[in-house]
Amino acid sequence: MSRQERGQRAGPTSRVEIVDGNFHRLLEQWQGSPRGAPAPADEPPDADLLTLFESQLQSRHLDYEARAMRARNEGFYTIGSAGHEGNAVLGRLLRPTDPVFLHYRSGAFMMERARHGDGIDPVYDTALSLAAAAEDPSSGGRHKVWGSAPLWVPPQTSTIASHLPKALGTAVAIAQAVRLRGAAPVPADSIVMASFGDASVNHAAAQAAFNSAGWTAHQGLPCPLLLVCEDNGIGISVESPGGWSRALLSTRPGVEYFPADGLDLADAWQATARAIDHVRRYRRPACLHLRVVRLLGHAGSDVESEYRDRAAIEADEAADPLLRTAELVLARGLMGVDEVAEHYAAVRARVQEAAVRAAQRPKLPDAQTVMAPLAPESPAEVAAEACRADYADRRVAAFGGEERLPERQQPRHLAVQINRGLRDLLAKYPEMTLFGEDVARKGGVYTVTSGLHRSFSPARVFNTLLDETTILGMAQGEALMGLLPVPEIQYLAYFHNACDQIRGEAASLSFFSAGRFRNPMIVRIAGLAYQKGFGGHFHNDNSIAALRDIPGVIIACPCRGDDAIGMLRTLAALAQVNGRVCIFLEPIALYMTKDLHEPGDGAWLTQFPEPGDAVPYGAARVYEPEAGDLLIVTFGNGVPMSLRAAARLQADDGIAARILDLRWLQPLDREAIARHAQEIGRVLVVDEGRATGGLSEAVFTALEEAGGLAIPPRRVCGHDSFIPLGDAAHHVLPDEGAVVEAARALVQGE
Repeated sequence: MSRQERGQRAGPTSRVEIVDGNFHRLLEQWQGSPRGAPAPADEPPDADLLTLFESQLQSRHLDYEARAMRARNEGFYTIGSAGHEGNAVLGRLLRPTDPVFLHYRSGAFMMERARHGDGIDPVYDTALSLAAAAEDPSSGGRHKVWGSAPLWVPPQTSTIASHLPKALGTAVAIAQAVRLRGAAPVPADSIVMASFGDASVNHAAAQAAFNSAGWTAHQGLPCPLLLVCEDNGIGISVESPGGWSRALLSTRPGVEYFPADGLDLADAWQATARAIDHVRRYRRPACLHLRVVRLLGHAGSDVESEYRDRAAIEADEAADPLLRTAELVLARGLMGVDEVAEHYAAVRARVQEAAVRAAQRPKLPDAQTVMAPLAPESPAEVAAEACRADYADRRVAAFGGEERLPERQQPRHLAVQINRGLRDLLAKYPEMTLFGEDVARKGGVYTVTSGLHRSFSPARVFNTLLDETTILGMAQGEALMGLLPVPEIQYLAYFHNACDQIRGEAASLSFFSAGRFRNPMIVRIAGLAYQKGFGGHFHNDNSIAALRDIPGVIIACPCRGDDAIGMLRTLAALAQVNGRVCIFLEPIALYMTKDLHEPGDGAWLTQFPEPGDAVPYGAARVYEPEAGDLLIVTFGNGVPMSLRAAARLQADDGIAARILDLRWLQPLDREAIARHAQEIGRVLVVDEGRATGGLSEAVFTALEEAGGLAIPPRRVCGHDSFIPLGDAAHHVLPDEGAVVEAARALVQGE
């Protein structure tokens, strides 16, 4: 007895069986006859229609099989594409060199896109991904994602819209890469597509991308971005207000609007072709708004009847795009009813066979394998690149002559040396860009980038609109197009406005693509506290916990000019060689600091390091290495503070304190912490961050895991408080007196 016959006798038991049964019922009841006329010019040609139908069927049966695999405990993901199969048209009409950033309901798109590649079996590849098999070519078994390196589909794990800003950045970066590198990794006339659901239109990241696309187009800059809203009218269980998506999408300045019925391949074909042509021809953004339906609920665990009326569910099922495509195939006479039924069954069998094979393939065996693409390291290659100094002529030109080279100048403070270091890197890396709010003609809030705009082209040093999400999205797009982006986030507190662009997108790309894609960048962030007479908590932010717990991200925090240069060189090498996402945290309060112990001593001025001189990755710096009474572990503003405290301790109490400047906040130099701590036996951690989530907690853990100390370590750290304005800030931040008091108590055993 066939499944169909069993369903007729016992009745369907799930929405899968109902939707599946609707297809068979269409074939049973088909009364039409082939129209005999050729396809209209604005509809897909016969050959294209057949391949689109095949892709839709593959996607649908993969949705069915994903649920079956889950029931057998052989698969781990059941968010499907049923009802969205009209996106196969995009897979057909876009080029395989057009980068795409996909919504998770993109099965039919990927089935169709794969036809552009050689030797790609999208059915089996998807089954491997569902089974979390290590051979999955998208993520290597780390997640079920739509992705393909040869097809230019960077995998997205976003369930909302956080992939849209980097799609925008990629679109803008195509022309940038051509200008700066002579060519982009994709053809110069490529366009970028990003798809998303109607509920995601309301997300802040989507609004940022739409606004930035219009802002870019308004200035006449190339922005070949096709935004595709697949509108099924519901976000998990919350219905979108009628007409809201259209009202929002159709009125965006600078973004051309193309509505289409994604349930009807003929209508979708025409509108999609026009939208793609508009973006490719004019290099301007557009929005393709596809009406679709969502079948089978949000995911396999979803009981849709708990929040939707049965009539609404059945209405969507009646609008199933597979029914519409089958009718079109039959009406054109491309297949008969029996042929469609046989083909439907053959695709099902192929998908089921692929699932059986995929479930038997090996899984990721251990933590080391899982994490391998997260933070790749090539120490020798990185060190060589950091010290590479084969760009002497470009350096001379960038600094305006041999006599003006920075290593020939007098020692200067941190802000000046960072400026020189950035100029040096811009000379070394012609593909490097520097951008953010106010960084160009103004030179940044603290003039750290002053003069760079004049020395290098506006394509390399430029201002952005005031939106951190867009800035970090731009960085990801530039990185994908082969550039070395150095975006600036104006203040540490502003980073939190766009944290997910690093946490959820940039830092995860290498991991979820098994290293096939990467986002090399150096994000400059002015931060930390101790600004006198300025700010409040948005300009004095000592919270770094949100940065430190992002897997794979490198955090460098120099406190003096020479370290800043050496660390920048190493960060650029880490980005270039290993594709790493790097954070360069610049202590604002030390930008202009010249003196250390007393006014006029100039003890915090440093010489510019010679070319080829770089700070080793992850290595701390030691002050007073012979001191043996106490070890002070610190970073940032805590370094000069601890050095002043150490001078007082030596003068007043005869206590010799060794200072360990961590410099690298992620990863920590755990070996140096343990070694110096065990040599001395007494450890004080001076952490300008907060008591909860601050770096001191990580240092204490490192000490304990290294074997612990006979004398328990102590810490001086900030309070769990935002930083208030003016002198009130002193009440919640560590100061020199607190360091001296804690050090004395520790040494004297109090």
